[in-house]
Amino acid sequence: MNAIPAHLDHLVLATPDLAASVAEFARRTGVTPAPGGAHPGHGTRNHLVGLGGRAYLEIVGPDPEQPTPAGERPFGVDQLPGPCVLTWAISPPDLDGTIAAARARGYDPGPAHPMSRRTPDGELLRWRLTGGEPAHPSGLVPFLIDWGDSRHPAESGLPVTPLIAVSATVPGPEEVRGPLAALGTGLDLAEGPVALRFTVDTPRGPVTFD
Repeated sequence: MNAIPAHLDHLVLATPDLAASVAEFARRTGVTPAPGGAHPGHGTRNHLVGLGGRAYLEIVGPDPEQPTPAGERPFGVDQLPGPCVLTWAISPPDLDGTIAAARARGYDPGPAHPMSRRTPDGELLRWRLTGGEPAHPSGLVPFLIDWGDSRHPAESGLPVTPLIAVSATVPGPEEVRGPLAALGTGLDLAEGPVALRFTVDTPRGPVTFD
């Protein structure tokens, strides 16, 4: 198994306290995440770190400058007891084709729906992504994303901590391997409590987050 999953787009570190998690990442790595932007209507915002190539880390949490949304914030950030590497995303060359192929192989990643956010310099980014009920409850099966004509976040001059490896544990690894294969990607899996972790190279040496 490759240490880095095929078509990796980004890893999601979700947190109930965005400012504290950004500060902790900077303390541990010596690299300060860059402000990403707000998700209007969803009550969240993010900070980003490049992982090398066309991949990045998203640290996402509640946005105190937005009103409380009517529904639950993305990734259930309000219910988290602390920061957690919650899930990940892939960006296959053909989003709709990958969805159709996965369904034909027995896994439905759900339909793609549009989202957007503005960067700190005012640029509007638009993308489509899958998510919702069809996703595996462990968070270890990635959602899919297509950035369309928007500039990819990893191409916006982010600070970089090169990704060394991604791995996970789950009580039933085979339940996850099937959907991963249907999506054309993979993940280093072992049996154990549900956990997703990654290791990055930093000015302070390799650092692992989970």
